[in-house]
Amino acid sequence: MSAAASTNRTNKPHEVVERALELSRADGCVVIADEHSTANLRWAGNALTTNGVTRGRTLTVIATVDGKEGTASGVVSRSAVTADELEPLVRAAEAAARGAGPAEDAQPLVSGIPQSPHFTDAPAETSSAVFADFAPALGESFARAREGGRELYGFANHELVSSYLGTSTGLRLRHDQPNGTLELNAKSPDRTRSAWAGRSTRDFKDVDPAALDAELAVRLGWAARRVELPAGRYETLLPPTAVADLLIYHMWSASARDAAEGRTVFSKPGGGTRIGEKLTELPLTLRSDPNEPGLESSPFVLAHSSGDDASVFDNGLPLTATEWIGGGELRHLTTTRHSAGLTKLPVTPLIGNLILDGGEDRSLEEMVANTGRGLLLTCLWYIREVDPATLLLTGLTRDGVYLVEDGEVTGEVNNFRFNESPVDLLGRATEAGRTEKTLPREWSDWFTRAAMPALRVPDFNMSSVSQGV
Repeated sequence: MSAAASTNRTNKPHEVVERALELSRADGCVVIADEHSTANLRWAGNALTTNGVTRGRTLTVIATVDGKEGTASGVVSRSAVTADELEPLVRAAEAAARGAGPAEDAQPLVSGIPQSPHFTDAPAETSSAVFADFAPALGESFARAREGGRELYGFANHELVSSYLGTSTGLRLRHDQPNGTLELNAKSPDRTRSAWAGRSTRDFKDVDPAALDAELAVRLGWAARRVELPAGRYETLLPPTAVADLLIYHMWSASARDAAEGRTVFSKPGGGTRIGEKLTELPLTLRSDPNEPGLESSPFVLAHSSGDDASVFDNGLPLTATEWIGGGELRHLTTTRHSAGLTKLPVTPLIGNLILDGGEDRSLEEMVANTGRGLLLTCLWYIREVDPATLLLTGLTRDGVYLVEDGEVTGEVNNFRFNESPVDLLGRATEAGRTEKTLPREWSDWFTRAAMPALRVPDFNMSSVSQGV
């Protein structure tokens, strides 16, 4: 076969998967081809600065080798793999497996799942056309911002990833994941005032730059009056974006195995887990569903590596709607097939979205109107874990903390460092509003598909004053 013919044979992602499986000499093999395409816009000072489109492919080969002491696995991922590099990649994964000890999470590779109907189709791709309506509307927002004496900064990014999964046990699965994010900052000309808004979207058809600019203009107006407040505990309204950042960390920390081993906030004193325990008196449900309208995610496991909450042996395992908290009660913790066996809990892998619902049909504005005196946050950032035993987190407020008095915002206050546990916050929250799609500010590079309500916390711990804007 000529070099040109060889390259053509492995040009399409499903053909790359098939060829890699053919080349495998391991006892088991999993191949994931991820086809990436992105389109983006950036702007500063009310003018577009850059735009671009990218394309790329990442190939992950997972080899499993059976031995007397158990099954070992080896994982190798590379970008832009050519036809000539395919066999060395497969051999590298096999060598990694042979050089490794038995994998603790070893399980039989998943089988018996029907092939995806579009497995052999070309990958989905994005392009600058995704911004066909958004870009002109953004330009109009620049004009309004200039007239209003404010400057807009930010970026819009749209990504499409087509993932092709093939295994030596016969799985041939595919998932197309669109993912769009918009972050918009408005600043006063002297840069002393800043306000932020973000949105998550699948296609930019549901994003209105004019509405976001109008929202930011109001917030910059609030900031015209400055009030300095000391550290302390304040009644605080957390908007959906801040709630998402906290509860995503909650979900990432909800490993059943870690809980059963007594290492997390979900560990039961004396042994076991807190499943079945009431975490909040509010009738809240924290859940994930790969088929959630507008937040759709992969309906099967796509694991490029193994860890506490994922296993390469689970690739292709079907995902179904899961309640992590139901009616305020802890219902499930994350498990792989391996950790489910260790903990005697159901198999409930991580899913690519997170929804908190069960609150009142009440907007954030209505919650502000019902506040005597308290703080209204914009967003959180630089969130870090302090104590896994309580899931105590620390972080900073950003781009606007506002004072609410007698149901009205009366000014902007200084930023704070906070120290809070999302599990403890759920237990102390006294009100939850209307659930809406939101963009987590801190975790938007890793997790964007979330829907959350605003929460009222009567005694949010602002542990120290921050000088950040």
